[in-house]
Amino acid sequence: MKLAHSNHNKEDNESSRESRFRRNGIYLLPNLLTTSALFAGFYAIIAAMSGRFEIASVVILIAIVFDGLDGRVARLTNTESNFGAHYDSLSDMVSFGVAPAIVLFEWSLSSFGKVGWLTVFIYTASVALRLARFNSAEDKADNGFFSGLPSPAGAAALAAFVWFCESFGFSSFAWQVTGLLGVGMVAALMVSELRFYSFKNFDLQGKVPFVAILSIVLIFVLISIEPPLILLFASSVYAFSGPVDKILTLFREKS
Repeated sequence: MKLAHSNHNKEDNESSRESRFRRNGIYLLPNLLTTSALFAGFYAIIAAMSGRFEIASVVILIAIVFDGLDGRVARLTNTESNFGAHYDSLSDMVSFGVAPAIVLFEWSLSSFGKVGWLTVFIYTASVALRLARFNSAEDKADNGFFSGLPSPAGAAALAAFVWFCESFGFSSFAWQVTGLLGVGMVAALMVSELRFYSFKNFDLQGKVPFVAILSIVLIFVLISIEPPLILLFASSVYAFSGPVDKILTLFREKS
């Protein structure tokens, strides 16, 4: 009996060590994707400082793609770790906090002086607070929803706006004011308690009907027609989905 108990404890200790290694280990594939997102965000800053705002906006959107892939790849390959989670947050801070702020400031908000740089600072601080709230385990997706606008979605809306304005030559004072107000609005949505759909309930490993694949193809075709316009529309719809959901909830409660 003592030998069996000893073997059982040994197996538990080995399992515990393996679990700690998995939580704290460094895995190549998901962290390579996170590094790609970080590089894209850093390159967006360099491009914005060089006046290449369209490229800077597109690169931020590319960073969002990499950011969405790293977590899913880690879950699918069972390579999630504490290191990867913290590294992902630091990458998000650069790519979705600092980069969009610099892009918007260099694009037009610098013309507003102190108001301009304070506005983008508020946005950057809101991203930091949003990430800190999420990492504190108080803001995990609950029933498929996030509390507050996710930072990648906020960055997508701002990047798509700059790309849209650059593509169509919209650089008047009215569009600059719109950008200033948009930055403030996105910052407020990120630190709010509004619900936003997380899209984490999609099963990438399960079977899907043929119409789902056809829908994906149609989405890519639609985006290819006018990428900045379609992406701005899609990101704006998602950003406003939180306030709309809150209004509908209040309306149902009063009815």
